Amino acid sequence: MQSAEPVRKYAEVAIPQQEHPVRQATTSDAAAVAELLDAFNREFDAPSPGTDVLTARLRRLIGGDHLVALLTGEPAVGVAVLTFRPDVWHEGPAAVLDELYVRPGLRGRRFGHALLEEACRLARERGADILAINVDGEDTDTRRFYEAHGFANTEPGAAEPMFYYYRDLV
Repeated sequence: MQSAEPVRKYAEVAIPQQEHPVRQATTSDAAAVAELLDAFNREFDAPSPGTDVLTARLRRLIGGDHLVALLTGEPAVGVAVLTFRPDVWHEGPAAVLDELYVRPGLRGRRFGHALLEEACRLARERGADILAINVDGEDTDTRRFYEAHGFANTEPGAAEPMFYYYRDLV
């Protein structure tokens, strides 16, 4: 049986901003941001310094110019963390979406969409030409989410994907 309505791509669906309001975190939100980031790392068995250390760092960083945390839900159920730095290749800053997390029981309800759209809007507002995101190669659901929102892992004209490399320095 065929549906009467056409199937739409995720990025084409217009959702009113008020459906899941997103706000910029302040230093008083540091503990809530820390708790969500800690939950994110624990869910995926990644190391976390714990909420106390994260809260102290976030209080310092949120008050500066280089890091923005976004929250959605009341109480907060999702978080996005963006960093901004000078960039020799663009007039504006380089913007990186370092983290985007929604509590497991609330995924698929467009909280992540609202956070990502606000992250893009904020990066544009601050003068960034691109928003970069690092995604684990085997995380196909997350890769599909970002691709549905217009992100790519190949440069125009390139056949091979871009890679992210790192080296522990401590």
